[in-house]
Amino acid sequence: MMRGRIAARAANLVSRQYPCCAASARARRFGSLLHPDEERDAPSYLDMQATTPCDPRVLDAMLPFFHSQFGNPHSRSHSYGWQAEDAGEKAREQIAALIGADPKEIFFTSGATESNNMAIKGIADFYQGSKKHIITTQTEHKCVLASCRRLEVEKGWSVTYLRVGKDGLVDLKELEDAIREDTALVSVMHINNEIGVLQPLEEIGKICAAKGVFLHTDGAQSVGKIPIDVKKMNVSLMSISGHKMYGPKGIGALYVSRKPRVRLRAVIDGGGQERGMRSGTLPTPLVVGFGKAAEVCMQEMDNDQRHIEGLYKHMSEQIHSQLPMVILNGSETQRYAGNANLSFSGVEGESLLMSLSKSTAVSSGSACTSASLEPSYVLRAIGVGEELAHTSLRFGIGRFTTEAEVDKTVQDLVREVRRLRDMSPLWEMEMEALESGGHKKAVTWS
Repeated sequence: MMRGRIAARAANLVSRQYPCCAASARARRFGSLLHPDEERDAPSYLDMQATTPCDPRVLDAMLPFFHSQFGNPHSRSHSYGWQAEDAGEKAREQIAALIGADPKEIFFTSGATESNNMAIKGIADFYQGSKKHIITTQTEHKCVLASCRRLEVEKGWSVTYLRVGKDGLVDLKELEDAIREDTALVSVMHINNEIGVLQPLEEIGKICAAKGVFLHTDGAQSVGKIPIDVKKMNVSLMSISGHKMYGPKGIGALYVSRKPRVRLRAVIDGGGQERGMRSGTLPTPLVVGFGKAAEVCMQEMDNDQRHIEGLYKHMSEQIHSQLPMVILNGSETQRYAGNANLSFSGVEGESLLMSLSKSTAVSSGSACTSASLEPSYVLRAIGVGEELAHTSLRFGIGRFTTEAEVDKTVQDLVREVRRLRDMSPLWEMEMEALESGGHKKAVTWS
């Protein structure tokens, strides 16, 4: 029954053909893309780093390419193919405009994971004769760390994994000192997916440019949310994800600079699509939706930032005024407001997560590693102890989050944290230690 109602709602969205501003305002007011009657039974969604809902304007742009305009964009002998190709090139222009790039510098992929693999392995394969060293950080996405590790094990590359401070930020002097004559690439995530820390990418770009080293950044959490100019930042390669910016899943892109020129060796072989960089038939509906999402992000960026910053401030004030010993992980100032990773002392995070699961969708970290019971390696890298790392939840705010959702989440969160603390010997130990002026004994998790 629910599936039928959602399908009916989607059909209703299409039939109405929302005007640009009305669609966003309506969706933001509802707090989701479901009918308001359905929303009463649905959990609040505060997991925007895992994925974002597709903007109604994106859905509208995509639908014709599933049916009437279904051509293969690589079919050059008839109008169906020409039409699909033109739509894809328009999307390429929309994405390039969002980050200050040339459309010829945008290569479509299946998502940021593929883009990260393509950038790191592609650079290594092409420059392996003259270079043999890569620099990255200990807090990168798993796909970046895994790609670097594979190059170490299978190709004999040397990789420097830079530490970050307690604020999650890279030490620029340490980064500069780590660059060697044989360094090919520096890879630093723009906004961290787990703790929302915003790295000083423009300063890192200046260092890399002065040293003649390529700079790659995973921009999955930043593109479409904050202003980006890849030229000004001296970024050589940037990975982008469609579904992290209110577009469809299964589509992403890699920006590859032409001036100065970056050379890659293709990771996927085949028909030579994407100018030989990434073979495979482009999924036109997804490409079109990705492009439209980029266009909408440009239109809505100022509004989104005001909306998200306001909700973040409201949520933070409400939580900290009602609950003691709540810690924000990562920098308080150099961060994206839509990502708040909080540790609740004396509460086991998985228990809190499960107690909230019926009312609120949040996470304990990256969706890509959520099956693991190990504490977040990102939190451990910024110096969070194992015990406190186990108490952490990530709250993600976005374009369609409402104040009512935030209030409902805070209400449920405060109730459940108090309930779990009342049951927890850890919290009792914490209080006893505070009263005596001592330190609580560490707990070993199994």
